[in-house]
Amino acid sequence: MKKIINEPADVVAEALRGVAAAHPELLRVQTDPAVIVRADAPVQGQVAVISGGGSGHEPLHGGFVGAGMLAAAVPGAVFTSPTPDAVQAAITAAHGGSGALLLVKNYTGDVLNFETAAELAAIEDIDVRSVVIDDDVAVKDSTHTAGRRGVGGTVMVEKIVGAAAARGDSLDACEQLARKVVSQVRSMGMALSAPTVPHAGQPSFELADDEMEIGIGIHGEPGRARVPMGTADEIVARLLDPILEDLPFTEGDEVLLFTNSMGGTPQLELYLAHGIAERLLAERGITVRRRLVGPYVTSLEMQGMSLTLLKLDDELTELWDAPVRTAALHW
Repeated sequence: MKKIINEPADVVAEALRGVAAAHPELLRVQTDPAVIVRADAPVQGQVAVISGGGSGHEPLHGGFVGAGMLAAAVPGAVFTSPTPDAVQAAITAAHGGSGALLLVKNYTGDVLNFETAAELAAIEDIDVRSVVIDDDVAVKDSTHTAGRRGVGGTVMVEKIVGAAAARGDSLDACEQLARKVVSQVRSMGMALSAPTVPHAGQPSFELADDEMEIGIGIHGEPGRARVPMGTADEIVARLLDPILEDLPFTEGDEVLLFTNSMGGTPQLELYLAHGIAERLLAERGITVRRRLVGPYVTSLEMQGMSLTLLKLDDELTELWDAPVRTAALHW
């Protein structure tokens, strides 16, 4: 294992110190338990949109804390759900009197721990709602989940709901909007290599030089199939076809296309794949109205990529375009 770390047990704590040092104008970091909150939190009269999960997927979620997106993020240990007390601390630090909306990726530990935190916050008379994100079409159940996994679509949900909160939408409206986005977003990923969790010291799985894993999860979970290595055209088609069939997406639809690096894929290859995806969508009469390309939901140093499609309408497009100022997204 070659990593730029000190002790494996200290990776998240030391990384959070670096986050705090790098972005003091955007956020502040609390420790014990670990929470990342907006620098100006709590924002009075605004729904606090909060998310979180295991570390190792950066910039998800801490990189999306700031104006127009998340009020707080809760980082757990690498690939491990944050504890209920950490989530509760985020709610306490971020809510400004208009309630809190928890956006939870569909992993068993996340769902249970965020649910427990919501119950604890309710005792303090804080109105807390939860929406589970389950956009991965690859598999119904996997190592970490009962039901579909939450993956790339998380960025779309956080950005759009964060924009709604920023314009003053109510907690009920934000919750309804989050459910709408979840119902209209689908993702699928693949891997050429496995991630290495620092405390494990070895890759999560093994792939031969001529193999790739289709439908991989963001924790290195197995996907639909292990198949011979293919060309970029073949890889993009293998990811896109199941996404299009699932919702389904049809001719005349307008979409946001998100081409995501899993951490170890260079931008050169990512843009190459994005161009192929745009061409394949155009051939089906689907219009790409908005785009996002880059490493936004990663799996440590995993080589691979994922595609996410969100079916757009005027409201979702307006909210996607709304101003945002975070470490990872800003316009």
